[in-house]
Amino acid sequence: MIRLDTISKQNGHQILFIDASMGIQKGEKVGLVGPNGAGKTTIFRIIAGQEPPDDGVVLVDAGMTIGYFSQDVGEMSGQTAVSAVMDGAGPLSTLSTEMAALEATMVDPAQADNMDALVTRYGEVQGRFEELGGYALEDRAREVLAGLSFSEERMDGDVGLLSGGWKMRVALARILLMKPDGMLLDEPSNHLDLESLIWLEDFLKRYEGALLMTSHDREFMNRIVNKIVEIDGGSLTTYSGNYDFYEQQRALTEKQRQAQFDRQQAMLSKEIKFIERFKARASHAAQVQSRVKKLDKIERVEPPKRRQSIQFEFRSPPRSGDDVVSFKNVHKAYGKHTIYADLDFQLCRKERWCVLGVNGAGKSTLLKLVAGAHTPELGTAPDKGTVKLGASVRMGYFAQHSMDLLDGDETVFESLDSSFPQAGQGTLRTLAGCFGFSGDDVEKPCRVLSGGEKARLVMAKMLYDPPNFLVLDEPTNHLDMATKEMLVAALAEFEGTMLFVSHDRHFLAKLSNRVLELTPEGLHQYGGGYTEYVARTGHEAPGLHPGG
Repeated sequence: MIRLDTISKQNGHQILFIDASMGIQKGEKVGLVGPNGAGKTTIFRIIAGQEPPDDGVVLVDAGMTIGYFSQDVGEMSGQTAVSAVMDGAGPLSTLSTEMAALEATMVDPAQADNMDALVTRYGEVQGRFEELGGYALEDRAREVLAGLSFSEERMDGDVGLLSGGWKMRVALARILLMKPDGMLLDEPSNHLDLESLIWLEDFLKRYEGALLMTSHDREFMNRIVNKIVEIDGGSLTTYSGNYDFYEQQRALTEKQRQAQFDRQQAMLSKEIKFIERFKARASHAAQVQSRVKKLDKIERVEPPKRRQSIQFEFRSPPRSGDDVVSFKNVHKAYGKHTIYADLDFQLCRKERWCVLGVNGAGKSTLLKLVAGAHTPELGTAPDKGTVKLGASVRMGYFAQHSMDLLDGDETVFESLDSSFPQAGQGTLRTLAGCFGFSGDDVEKPCRVLSGGEKARLVMAKMLYDPPNFLVLDEPTNHLDMATKEMLVAALAEFEGTMLFVSHDRHFLAKLSNRVLELTPEGLHQYGGGYTEYVARTGHEAPGLHPGG
């Protein structure tokens, strides 16, 4: 269906691909992986026909429809979310527009002489529209939007008033409704809550076309793809299986390549020593010459490319008291919408609570109430009741707006230096390196950083001098897989207390030892972490039915 044959591509001085090839057949679900900047988005753009390769051939089956979801959603204001989604429905959208134009023309008295031709054409267009399920289009659009957690009110509101994250969902819904022969999805799991993520996962599992996708969500990728294409050093390598299988195969290949390299190096060293030792002796001239020729003909084994692995180790935080936070009779409402009434909840030292609940249940509000007890300007206060921190509690709060507090004129290094003036330059550079800022990256001004880079910098500042209580609201948004793995490994060793919201199931399963579920009926508390919660309830998120 889709084939890239020996393509090459260069952006400025950076060579992205050299004679790279890959293919996707109908029904295949392929994950595209590789370091940031390796060229994943360029592959999408080449397949979508938005930019050509410098060399090589792009083959797409004749008549094949392709839907491309990118992070650049464009302008959508002036229409409802439902209309914006229906506009993306490919041929149906064109037929709908033509039907509306014909209806307007048929009531125009000036067109009376053309009426027979207009009626005939209207019948043809309407028949095709009906054949493609056009009259069910709005229902299907609403179904897709509901799956992505849109309320009826939000579906019928002006899409231009939505936040960037909700506009992304509208753009994604357009592609899903279109059901093209091939889908190119660049980070579709960004900006989704857990319920939407699981709904999308189920949708893509049932999709029968060809799928190529990237995602920083390991669990999401694992459950959908049956093939991985890796971009590394200008080439494309295909692996059968899901992401976990790819990682195992890659590690095995690296190990074998290293062993092969080491064997060859040992042999070369032995031969070179012989040549050096006997090159001046006439009696060994023939042997020396023979070995020199042999070495010239040997194809050198390249050592495996070493992926930069980031590791961060916590210093031990000071010990807090056993009672970390207590909620007593807490009420909180926004306008007429009550979030909490008579909320009582106690969080104790070394507990790691993950907070689950459908959109609007009050997950972020709960974290803001805790933050407000520590730093009022960052959090919020209850309308009634109390939220109190215990003795010797030092809190670190990460929320999406934390990234807006960075000084845009400071470089990454200056930002770290102003937070920790007592730390040495070497220490701060090591800290920056742990969070993915190596070499000249530390000289970047904060205003030009991507969302992921800002999140990593805020995280570095929060974890360098560790608090004993971490409050984290979607800490893995924008983070690539390598940084997420580093963060999970570091937080697994953290000796303090945690309260967090995340839609990343790998993060939830690895780090939680308690679950707080927010429902319309009140709080449900579960001992054991997210994995035990799923086993006990039969569902992965509160908005899903058991087994769903």
